Amino acid sequence: MTKTHIYVAEPGLHLAEAAAIWARATAARDNDPEVAPLSLALPLIERVIESSPRARLLIAEADGRIVGFAAVEPMPADESTAHIRYLGVDPENWGSGVGRHLTTELPTLLTTIGYTHGELEVYLDNPRAVELYEALGWLPHGDAAPHPRSGRLEQRYRLTF
Repeated sequence: MTKTHIYVAEPGLHLAEAAAIWARATAARDNDPEVAPLSLALPLIERVIESSPRARLLIAEADGRIVGFAAVEPMPADESTAHIRYLGVDPENWGSGVGRHLTTELPTLLTTIGYTHGELEVYLDNPRAVELYEALGWLPHGDAAPHPRSGRLEQRYRLTF
């Protein structure tokens, strides 16, 4: 496995790369042959990063290529909790440990910018992600509920840093 470097992106950098990864990763996850265009994926990431001065884009880089990311913003009701809105790994790097490394580094990086907890949502029909989060100590928080747009069952997870 190639060494992966995880870091917080400078403001305004790597948004398009993260959005492209998100588009490819969700298409692969959902077995959808059609990858969303950047014009649809980029606004999702931009909305998170522009939502708060405390929002951040975390990057996973290997061999000079961006291979994963996490887009994080504070929870509206609790600014000490980081809401990991999007976390994705380029499908070409699935199974290489990038997702595990990124998810393992999240608490350390987010603690340095003042967060004490993290929350994220994951589709329960995404067993790779569910197994990863649970293996790293993320705990279900509340009951699973249908996603408002897709209807797919989604579970919120929480981790104390």
